[in-house]
Amino acid sequence: MDYGNVNWIVAIVSLLAGLGIGAFGYRMLGTSSTQLQELRRQLAERERELGVVREGLDEHFSQVSMMVSNIQREMRTLEHRLTEDASTLNCEPVKSRQLKAADQPALTGAESDEIPAPRDYADGSGGTLSEDFGLKSNQDKSELPQPPRY
Repeated sequence: MDYGNVNWIVAIVSLLAGLGIGAFGYRMLGTSSTQLQELRRQLAERERELGVVREGLDEHFSQVSMMVSNIQREMRTLEHRLTEDASTLNCEPVKSRQLKAADQPALTGAESDEIPAPRDYADGSGGTLSEDFGLKSNQDKSELPQPPRY
């Protein structure tokens, strides 16, 4: 065997081994680039969906705003018609009755006496948790007629 041919054979084998290792490395690193492309595609799709949802919400809120303004207009029209009908029937408008009622003093029950605030306790030293709270004494019980016993 000639040593000159061995050098060529080693160079060719080394070149083929380097190409194999390079192709293997490209394959391994290339999967991350395909994953990156897939993520970019998914991101673009989500952004498009978000844009569609935003457009839908804008349209929805504009329709709701239009409906509210229509309801307000109808309410003003109805109020105007009620005041016209009340004036043709010689009735007092509701607003003037409310104003007259606001000028009158509130009903308190007693003019000068102040109504005491409710309490959550009883007068005296017994308190609400005592055994005889709110019960009549024995003397009061004896005066009452007793029902007949059979």
